[in-house]
Amino acid sequence: MQEKEKLVAARNKKAYHDYFIEETYEAGIELYGTEIKSIRQGSVNLKDSWCQIKNGEIFALGMHISPYEKGNIFNRDPMRPKRLLMHKREIAKLFGLTKQQGYAIIPLSVYFVKGRAKLEVGLCKGKKLYDKREAAAERDAKRNIDRTLKSRKGISE
Repeated sequence: MQEKEKLVAARNKKAYHDYFIEETYEAGIELYGTEIKSIRQGSVNLKDSWCQIKNGEIFALGMHISPYEKGNIFNRDPMRPKRLLMHKREIAKLFGLTKQQGYAIIPLSVYFVKGRAKLEVGLCKGKKLYDKREAAAERDAKRNIDRTLKSRKGISE
């Protein structure tokens, strides 16, 4: 089976910093024409966005899609809730986990697959301050190890 070609339009880096990502899901996004054109230009912001389930449907809230420059009267509200397209089983599972165990559903990235906009959502659990410090310390240690190995390769050649 062939791997899907992904063209990433936006990524939510803050989500990886603030949350532990337990599972990821792919969802379609219900958009209008000028919104899709704006996303293709890369003017979408996921920084403070989250997902909420209402009446068996899942919505992305706080996702900012800038108005399309040439869109005139057809532009929509940049902060309007966007309905996500997922299977009912997945939505029911996410709803149960968020209500019981304190998880949140956070948009991680917007990308295109075969010309269609998709949103990768993650089932996330919040990090505490000490978790963030620990992750930063691990990153710094890895960077120092890589730097040392790179400098030693230069000496041995």
